[in-house]
Amino acid sequence: MLNNNSIYKFYHGWWKNIDKTIFLLIIILFSLGLFFSLVSTSLIASDKLDTNNYFFFFRHLTYICIGIVTLIFFSSLGEKNLFNLSILLFFVSLFLLLLVPVLGTEVKGSKRWLDLLFLPRFQPIEIVKPFTIIFLAIILGSEKAVNIYYKYLLSFIAIVPISFLLMIQPDIGQTLLIFLSWLTLVFISGISLLVFLTFFGTSLLALFYMIFLIPKFYYIKNRILSFFNPTDGTHNFQSEKAIDAIVSGGFFGKGVGEGTLKSRVPEAHTDYIISVISEEFGVVAIILLLVLFLFFIYSVFKKIYFVSNEKVKLVLVGSITLIIAQALIHLGVNIRLFPTTGMTLPFLSYGGSSIIGMSILSGIILNLTKRKIN
Repeated sequence: MLNNNSIYKFYHGWWKNIDKTIFLLIIILFSLGLFFSLVSTSLIASDKLDTNNYFFFFRHLTYICIGIVTLIFFSSLGEKNLFNLSILLFFVSLFLLLLVPVLGTEVKGSKRWLDLLFLPRFQPIEIVKPFTIIFLAIILGSEKAVNIYYKYLLSFIAIVPISFLLMIQPDIGQTLLIFLSWLTLVFISGISLLVFLTFFGTSLLALFYMIFLIPKFYYIKNRILSFFNPTDGTHNFQSEKAIDAIVSGGFFGKGVGEGTLKSRVPEAHTDYIISVISEEFGVVAIILLLVLFLFFIYSVFKKIYFVSNEKVKLVLVGSITLIIAQALIHLGVNIRLFPTTGMTLPFLSYGGSSIIGMSILSGIILNLTKRKIN
């Protein structure tokens, strides 16, 4: 049994060795998400659920508390234990993803969630993503004397079941996110540019074939065609309302609680949180958020420069790629650069699965950027 003194020494050592700048940025981003959750969901709770105005806020707070504990746990593990546990959890989370088509809950034509006792509307892919990055990094960073193209093949085989399970949900946004992360890791691992471009081109052709010729994915085709045809209001309603909210907010916003998007668009506090923030706090708030994200990314990349271990370097680059790509897709959807994907904004959007998945990813980043003890 660990006594209080042992626990104090353990976490004192943890605090002493972690990168405090990265940790502080993560806490600030989570705290801002909690604040924006309060101002963007109080009206929803009172009007639609006939309950107190802070229903979503307290749930969000609970998720963040669980997330912080999760973050501390993963960041306090030894490096070897982190990789070993992540391999185990990769297969556990993949099994949960496998259960979605069978036991999942369908919402608006998509079956992406599991209803668990301790976490209702749980989305397994959010937990799969961080462990997929580590699993791919282990394959690509292996020091065994095997042909590098064999490693690429193994890593591709690793993402095939994930991509397949996502496509049948269907969730093309997360599929592209996984595929983009894999491509990034393959690219920085030293693949020939000609081979990379050939494979990338082939993949794009396969994607277009799937979207435009396979009936299962006609809903994606309809969204894309609707995106390029603004006069078609069938699939553009949410996007149009989101861009209107950003424009009406101007530079400094309408003020706290004065926005209307959160009551006009379903899931505005998840898929359109950037538009909600912009409407009430203005474009200035969005610029400050982007600066925070850029500083966070810079702080991690600064650490990568001093990393010699290939696996660790791949995990950190892959983790940052996930965060950057997801944030850019979310922002792009909100300003109508991309069709609607249902992608949350890392750290800030409401949602237990998203918060816990991002906490795991943050814990992994903190673990691999902390000061090494000789």
